[in-house]
Amino acid sequence: MTARATGAPVIGLDLGGTKIAAALFGADGRVLARHTRPTPARDGAAAVLDALAAAAAEVDPGRLATAVGIAAAGVVDPRSGIVTSATDSIRGWAGTALGTGLADRTGTPVACDNDVRATAGPELDALPGGQGSLLFAAIGTGVGGALAVDGRMLHGAAGIAGHLGHLPSAEAAGLPCTCGATGHLEVIASGPGITAHYERLTGAPVDRLETVADRAAHGDRAAEHAITTGATAAGRVLGGLANALGPDRVVVGGGVPRIGALHGDALAAAFASELMPPLRGLRPEPPLLGHDAAVRGAAALTTTLPLHHPGVAR
Repeated sequence: MTARATGAPVIGLDLGGTKIAAALFGADGRVLARHTRPTPARDGAAAVLDALAAAAAEVDPGRLATAVGIAAAGVVDPRSGIVTSATDSIRGWAGTALGTGLADRTGTPVACDNDVRATAGPELDALPGGQGSLLFAAIGTGVGGALAVDGRMLHGAAGIAGHLGHLPSAEAAGLPCTCGATGHLEVIASGPGITAHYERLTGAPVDRLETVADRAAHGDRAAEHAITTGATAAGRVLGGLANALGPDRVVVGGGVPRIGALHGDALAAAFASELMPPLRGLRPEPPLLGHDAAVRGAAALTTTLPLHHPGVAR
């Protein structure tokens, strides 16, 4: 029986490359306590696990929670509890025994998953009938995603299902990807990807995506082109995936879509151009939930995924 089913509080943790967010949720879903702290991303996996355990203790000093759910950066296999692959945004994160490592530190059973899948969980739950299908994309520093079919979130071998940023994209042809391959969506559609494309077009360095967006708003054609190219690439990939999966809803979140209508309109147009006739009414939508989505989704993992227990022989 899961912790939420017994009416006990649960902890939700959201681990990113720069910040850890924690919340204690009551049985009725109310947030009882919150805490944030920096991620010690340069200090190695053990330091990150220690920081996660400390964040859990901050929101639950009375040790009321009977389970912890964690939404973590990287490719996470929720069945083994292992981070099977990761970028260097957290040093030494690949190969970390996230589930058992955190369970040993907290003394509490732990459910874990990739942060984007965890965030998508409440979006899936919001579909009517409990058997809907969802295509969820998070476009920010990278391009992540989640896929759910007929009410079931897909995890796949090694927990890799949903990593949309590593699908081929014609707009990214020849560009090297962080995964070691070339021509993947992430290198043209992510925030750094759009920024790098603007630099290639102009030969001038730029500090961040928001600067590119500001220049586009003031009529800089190269900035407009960099943004619409990244958005078009994302829209085409998502439209093709929609044809393959037949989702009831397509959600596009993350920091990049927040730069404005130039990006959103180009993505939506490219998406619509790919759709087969039965899906032509489908449109990308923003997420339903706000800043609590990741920690809330993390807490919900304790009801749907395997729990990793402290003290279990490795």
